[in-house]
Amino acid sequence: MSIAATTTKSSMGLSLKSFFSLCKPRVTSLIVFTAMIGMFLATPGMVPLQILLATTVGIAFASGAAAAFNCLIEHKIDAIMARTRGRAIPTGNVSSKQTMVFATLLGGSGLAILYFYVNELTMWLTLGTFVGYAVIYTVFLKPATPMNIVIGGASGAMPPILGWAAVTNTVSPEALIMFLIIFAWTPPHFWALALYRREEYAKVGMPMLPVTHGEAFTLLHILLYTIILIAVSLMPYGMGMSGLIYLLAAFILDAVFLAYVIGLYRNYSDDLAKSTFKYSILYLTLLFAALLVDHYWRF
Repeated sequence: MSIAATTTKSSMGLSLKSFFSLCKPRVTSLIVFTAMIGMFLATPGMVPLQILLATTVGIAFASGAAAAFNCLIEHKIDAIMARTRGRAIPTGNVSSKQTMVFATLLGGSGLAILYFYVNELTMWLTLGTFVGYAVIYTVFLKPATPMNIVIGGASGAMPPILGWAAVTNTVSPEALIMFLIIFAWTPPHFWALALYRREEYAKVGMPMLPVTHGEAFTLLHILLYTIILIAVSLMPYGMGMSGLIYLLAAFILDAVFLAYVIGLYRNYSDDLAKSTFKYSILYLTLLFAALLVDHYWRF
């Protein structure tokens, strides 16, 4: 193979990796995972293969497109913050125009898949979620209010509803409970990150809660929202949509999360905030996995 061919191949690999990174794959994977749980919980049996595949791909594409638009809108801020300056647009690996085209094609493809191979309700709900995150949250809420993540968290909490709607073509109380779990989880999850990154947010003028109201106020709200989360996490058992397997898992996961948050509240450190943030991701993943295991154990 010639040097020119090798260089071209390396450039293509870098470009593909850069475009993939625009989709925030770790965030997108959690979104797709919770949407899949919504699909599985919507039926006592197996989700039809076409619905499962089409919904998974459609939501993954739409989520990735929303993330890419977020990167496009915030690329100047990303270039300043240490956490984000290595992203594809600030480093110059992908241009703003390329990102716009990529996100538009990806998002349009995802919505088309949902419309033609799933159902209209799921497509419209996904479009609303896309607009809620990429436009309402990113453009208007995030730079305007320290409660941005609370209000904008509604978009991030939608995936289980999307999954449920894909299978049933309806939105039921069970789907709304899963929505509430993620909605209540989002503030303590994100504010733990914002605490140890508060100097970076202050530097770019982003009104995150630790920047506008200080550490003590933020820690109190993390504690309060965690208590709300614990109450909401027990609703699946209280509503009869899960059994003892889920209840036991929820108790254990809630107890560990609360221990992290109380420790953070009593004796704050950046290291503990990082650990709390990391555990919050594991918490949500295992909680929804417990819902799935409990569901199929019962049926």
